[in-house]
Amino acid sequence: MNTKEYCDQVEAKDRFHKKLEQNFIIKDNGSPLVSLKDCDLHLIYEPSIMKGYRYLVREELVEKIARISECMRKKDKTLVIRSAWRSFRHQRVLWEQNFASIQKKYPSKKIEEINEIVSYYISPEYKSTHSTGGALDAMIYDQKNNRILDFGTNKGYEIELSKKCYPFHPEISQQAKENRKLLIEQFESEDFVCDMKEYWHFDYGNIGWAIEKGKDCAFFGTIEIVDLVQI
Repeated sequence: MNTKEYCDQVEAKDRFHKKLEQNFIIKDNGSPLVSLKDCDLHLIYEPSIMKGYRYLVREELVEKIARISECMRKKDKTLVIRSAWRSFRHQRVLWEQNFASIQKKYPSKKIEEINEIVSYYISPEYKSTHSTGGALDAMIYDQKNNRILDFGTNKGYEIELSKKCYPFHPEISQQAKENRKLLIEQFESEDFVCDMKEYWHFDYGNIGWAIEKGKDCAFFGTIEIVDLVQI
C-alpha cells in the first residue's frame, strides 16, 4: 500500500467512526479517577501546560500501566506519560496553542483553513476521549541513550503534527517504525487501542476503544469536573 492509499484509508475510517460516535451507547461503570503520581509507578511525566496537572486515569487502568512500565524497565526503558484525563478547559487551551502555532507557520491561511488543520489532530473540547479518563498519551524514554526514542515526527517531547503521525505511515525511518511498534504492542497487550491518527494516543473503555473493538457500548463516559484538582 502506498502512502496516499494508506492515508486515504485512515481518513475514511476516521470519518466512519465519527458517524458511529453520534449515537453510540455509553454505560459508565463509575470507576473513579486516580492520580498516577500517587500510585508509586516507574514512570516519567512530560511537563503539562496546566499547572498542578495530576495525570488522572480511571482506576482500572493503573494495573495495566504498571505492567507496561515493568516491561519497559526490563528493556532499559521508561514509559513516558504525556497526558491523561483532561478537563474541557485543558482541551481548549491545547486547541488554542496549536491554532496559534499553525497560524504562525501559515500566516496566509484563513481561520477556517487553520481550524480544519488543527481538527485533524486535536479534538474539540467536548469530543476528546481524554475527558473520559480512559485515554493516555505516551512515549518511551531510552535509559541507555538518555533520550526519548525517535518516533519519526518528534524531537524529544515535541511532536510536529502531520500525516506522518498516523501510526503506520510508510514514510518514516525503519528505526522510527520499530519504536512505534514497540510502543503500540505494549499497549495493545493490555487491551488498549491506538488512535488511528496519533501513534502516541491510546484508549481503553471509552467510545474510541469500544467502536474499534466492535463492542455494543462504552463503559467510560465523560468526566467534566474533578473536585479539588487543579485542572
